[in-house]
Amino acid sequence: MMTLSRRTDGGGRIDRRGFLRGTAAAAVGLLAGCAERPLIAEEVNRRSAPSRLRITDLRVATVKCPMVCPIIRIDTDQGISGLGEVRDGASVTYALFLKSRLLGENPCDVERLFKKLKQFGHHGRQGGGVSGVEMALWDLAGKAYGIPVYQLLGGRYRDRIRIYCDTDTSPDPEVYARRMAERVKMGFTFLKMDLGIGLLKDVPGTVTRPAGQEDVSRVMHPFTAIEVTPKGIERLVAFVARVREAIGYEVPLAADHFGHIGVNSCIRLGKALEPYQMAWLEDMVPWQFTDLWRQITEVIDVPTLTGEDIYLKEEFAKLADAHAVDMVHPDLATAGGILETKRIGDHAEERGVAMAMHFAGSPVSCMANVHCAAATQNFVALENHSVDVPWWGDLVTGVPKPIVEKGFITVPEGPGLGVALDEEALRAHLHEPGLFEPTPEWDRERSWDRLWS
Repeated sequence: MMTLSRRTDGGGRIDRRGFLRGTAAAAVGLLAGCAERPLIAEEVNRRSAPSRLRITDLRVATVKCPMVCPIIRIDTDQGISGLGEVRDGASVTYALFLKSRLLGENPCDVERLFKKLKQFGHHGRQGGGVSGVEMALWDLAGKAYGIPVYQLLGGRYRDRIRIYCDTDTSPDPEVYARRMAERVKMGFTFLKMDLGIGLLKDVPGTVTRPAGQEDVSRVMHPFTAIEVTPKGIERLVAFVARVREAIGYEVPLAADHFGHIGVNSCIRLGKALEPYQMAWLEDMVPWQFTDLWRQITEVIDVPTLTGEDIYLKEEFAKLADAHAVDMVHPDLATAGGILETKRIGDHAEERGVAMAMHFAGSPVSCMANVHCAAATQNFVALENHSVDVPWWGDLVTGVPKPIVEKGFITVPEGPGLGVALDEEALRAHLHEPGLFEPTPEWDRERSWDRLWS
């Protein structure tokens, strides 16, 4: 090995010319050594080239777990892929027609690509494509840089994410209470129950509604003329009272799925539930009616919550700015993805409004929610609809099992979302045939997308 000496001119000063000659000779020797052994491709750290990463493909596999969940995979020219998920009930077409707008792009430019694509989403399930793609872009960015997504969002506030789970209803309050108590035994520290006029279906004198009106699923609540009678409210409250007897008052208990009832019934039911320390009353009226939400929130002493059907931050901001609800409730898989959901939470936090997160899907979308929840200060709890599905966690590898342990999920430390798919398990639970089949028909979808002239 060649060494450099600090030659002097006899007076203690460095011989500058001699030093430079030695340096040049050493450099030549190092280059000659490199030339002796060619660089082996396998030794290249692909994560060292995120700025040159390019998207080459987008494919889909649809799994049932128990919701129908289209999982998307975005491939790149450096051999890494990113996973995302289209929300249950949303057409996978919402994601596929974005493919041509992604090919050749650098997935690490997440915000730029999101701004390019967000015009193709909307409220309800129509935001599923943009949100699923955004998840996959973050997964790719994390893998390219070798760090978990929560670090890319600015770091984490918590190591574990609290889960709340829905529970199957029963028209028998005793059965319902027993099911809720079993959740507590499983270790869950936050519960939610469905509490609506469906529980009053066969009980005379509990609901008033126009004769012959049955299916109101497409009619907004204030326009149905359906109201709950005092007898009906008394019966619904009896369900909650029995559940509280079974689980105690230490565990937060939320309620959802009241039915398409009028605002006055919402207020009377909310007041009747005040003694039972509810964590929140969810989606009592559609999210669009900010003034009606504020009217309900101001007159009942029970927290209110909405938002699972809202796309992007702006409509959440209206609710939070008006203090129309006590909590916002985005579904990351339709709200715009990981960063947009964090922005929703951050805006709500500045207004003193908390954020719970709606979720119903596979472990892929679940982990996207986990990273977002870890990085958002005002987060309270994350929903999970699959705690009774024994093979749900088998769909992915890379994280401890079971994924939900005593009501919590540990935040993954692996790069990106921190999980990989188990293809054997995925094949066993496909909703439609085909596992990430080629989608060349979507390579050249084109339109004039620019929003200005």
